[in-house]
Amino acid sequence: MTKAKKEPDVTEKNTDIAALPFEQAMAELEGIVERLEKGSVALEESIAIYERGEALKRHCETLLKTAEQRIEKITLGTDGKPKGTEPLDVE
Repeated sequence: MTKAKKEPDVTEKNTDIAALPFEQAMAELEGIVERLEKGSVALEESIAIYERGEALKRHCETLLKTAEQRIEKITLGTDGKPKGTEPLDVE
């Protein structure tokens, strides 16, 4: 009797996402969107890649938020020369 190979669940499949750099995660996300827009993917695969796309989107958002928090704005003195930095106000 052969045992059916258990498919890993979505969280197991998506554990590699945390290690992806922003550019690679974004490129994969764009590829998923393109595949889904073409409509040539079977229903079950569409669901799986959509879920991966959601995880990639969350990862990219987290990386962008972290980058925003690290950016500083250069402040200028009255003479127009740089005098220091302050956190960037993105809102």
